[in-house]
Amino acid sequence: MNSAHHGIWILAEQSQGRIDSVSYELLARGRVLADKRKHPLTAVILGANLPDSELQQLIARGADRVLHASAAELAIFSPEPYSACLCALIKEEKPEIMLAAATSSGRTVMPYIAGKLRLGLTADCTDLDIEADSGLLLQTRPAAGGNIMATIKTPTERPQMATVRPHSSRPAEPKPGRQGEIRRWEPPAALLGSRVRRVSFEKAPDERGIQDAEVVIAIGRGIKKAENMSLPRKLAELLDAAVGASREAVDRGWVPYPSQVGLSGKTVSPKVYLAAGISGAVQHLAGMQTSDTIIAINTDPEAPIFQYSELAICGDLFTILPLLAEKIEASRKQS
Repeated sequence: MNSAHHGIWILAEQSQGRIDSVSYELLARGRVLADKRKHPLTAVILGANLPDSELQQLIARGADRVLHASAAELAIFSPEPYSACLCALIKEEKPEIMLAAATSSGRTVMPYIAGKLRLGLTADCTDLDIEADSGLLLQTRPAAGGNIMATIKTPTERPQMATVRPHSSRPAEPKPGRQGEIRRWEPPAALLGSRVRRVSFEKAPDERGIQDAEVVIAIGRGIKKAENMSLPRKLAELLDAAVGASREAVDRGWVPYPSQVGLSGKTVSPKVYLAAGISGAVQHLAGMQTSDTIIAINTDPEAPIFQYSELAICGDLFTILPLLAEKIEASRKQS
């Protein structure tokens, strides 16, 4: 093991000068690892002169130090200047572990850095830990189409690098009054060049994404056929919810892939997750078990998902979903 490397880094993200919430999820992960290694936790963030009030949020939520690379060219994510700055900082400070979110920017810049510095990288991790005897980072991620979980170690190269699936853990809560160091670094001009020029930005059509929804109505094989999807969609409309699905419902073509919840789909942490006709395979549970409240409807009293549910309803979804929608409509008319 390379003892010259020390410290845990997380790559925080920002948009329009505001820190993205996925950064706080990484801080929750990083804080656990830093405490186990007895190393400081640093939040690295790139942007254009971010205000102290934003950077202090990273300290309040667990960072011992914030390292802010500040330049106008870093205001918007661009792979070449971002990776050049991060490579320079890694060479200078030599962290032992570096984590980023498996977002579009994290999935782009981390492999770039790994290739430039000839490092290993484990992508899309759902769990991280420190091996007691060796102090190595244990990086767990789905493999073989989500049918198995593989734990990967990087025994020699440093830093050990991993991207973490968004919404796979709760964001770290702020602790007012927590103290830490803020270091602002102005990168040299040589690091800020790019062969790519941003011409324009067009926002994708407004869709109700399952990862952003506070309520998710998820459907499994129990819905039986695509024509029955009107039941969960009506309920979702009443509750301002998103419609999710198990892998089997997606494979059968009843629900599009972007709505798939699970190891081979998306990880969600809504306030309410209502699973109808989903038995609760391990792959699906891994994508939703951090939800605040889980409500499950299934005709099988032994369905595994009942073990994870705050409310387990053993019954027919074709009876319960319309009844629930009827009660909600009636309640709103009375009010």
